[in-house]
Amino acid sequence: MSKPSLWLRCEKKEFERRAALTPTTSKKLIDAGFEIFVERDDQRIFDDSEYEAVGCKLVDNNTWPSAPVDKPIIGLKELPESTDPLPHTHIQFAHCYKKQAGWVDVLSRFQRGGGTLYDLEFLNDANGRRVAAFGYHAGFAGAAAGALAVASQRKGEKLGLLKPFENEDAMISAVKAALGGSGKGFKALVIGALGRCGRGAVDLFRKIGLDEDDVLKWDMEETAKGGPFAEILDVDIFVNCIYLSSRIPSFLTREQIISAGKGRRLSTVVDVSCDTTNPFNPIPIYAINTTFSAPTVPVDVGTENPPLSVISIDHLPTLLPREASEQFSSDLLPSLLEFPNRDTARVWTEAKELFDKKVAEAVEAA
Repeated sequence: MSKPSLWLRCEKKEFERRAALTPTTSKKLIDAGFEIFVERDDQRIFDDSEYEAVGCKLVDNNTWPSAPVDKPIIGLKELPESTDPLPHTHIQFAHCYKKQAGWVDVLSRFQRGGGTLYDLEFLNDANGRRVAAFGYHAGFAGAAAGALAVASQRKGEKLGLLKPFENEDAMISAVKAALGGSGKGFKALVIGALGRCGRGAVDLFRKIGLDEDDVLKWDMEETAKGGPFAEILDVDIFVNCIYLSSRIPSFLTREQIISAGKGRRLSTVVDVSCDTTNPFNPIPIYAINTTFSAPTVPVDVGTENPPLSVISIDHLPTLLPREASEQFSSDLLPSLLEFPNRDTARVWTEAKELFDKKVAEAVEAA
């Protein structure tokens, strides 16, 4: 009987340095009887030699399309756009189950190729909670990027290239330095503050020196009345960390911002949730995802009003790639150990049922 296996593919998204499998988790899988193939990748935060040292089998970069079909392919971000059928089993974030832009095309590739998608966003435990998520580091990094954007705006500049930090301490030091030594003096609002992502954002703000009263922590109770919320205009930075599952009233609108005129304090919005192309996006003031090379997009608020920018980077945790990868991969490990029994293990059977349902919806929509 052949060993269970996983094939770690390279990431093609620009600046993406995280990995779904780290050398640490790869070794634990190998010790449990798995065979782990790792594509060589200079972009990944972990060196190829770190994987080789724990017993992984290195293969050439981006060769997963020609890998044996019985090798499940694991990665993080979406595959490059293509019309090629997908015959493999893929474990990844596909960003296509909420009818995001191009969702039918993505799912049709699996349908035509006979492959299967196990979307990492929808691997849930028995209580319906995600077994692994980058939420904490997304919130932490998003808050840091937002604070850097505020610092740039105060100097009359635009936030430039963002590069991954070696570790959390380096990120905190850089943000403090940009703000003149401390975050004291500016105010932040986090919506979704009780979730993983929101807790990460709140922790960053505290670690750069904001007082308890300067970080407004909102969750379902505070937003139950329905937006738009005037309170958002009275802080320097608004960080959206909610998990969007249905249409809700907008938190903030362009009309509301323009009506506030010069009395608005808000200068930066960080949409960590990044539902940019989701028709239910509760922050309909921007229309594009931003990138590490161009982190902000200006909102058209009129020439007479103070500037407002949005950060909508959809892979923020890669600003802390090593720490974020280790935490995520460690949380995912128990489910991966069950993957050889995916036809009976609940976390995988439920994910497969959801995939089949979404493929049927895509076929109907095509």
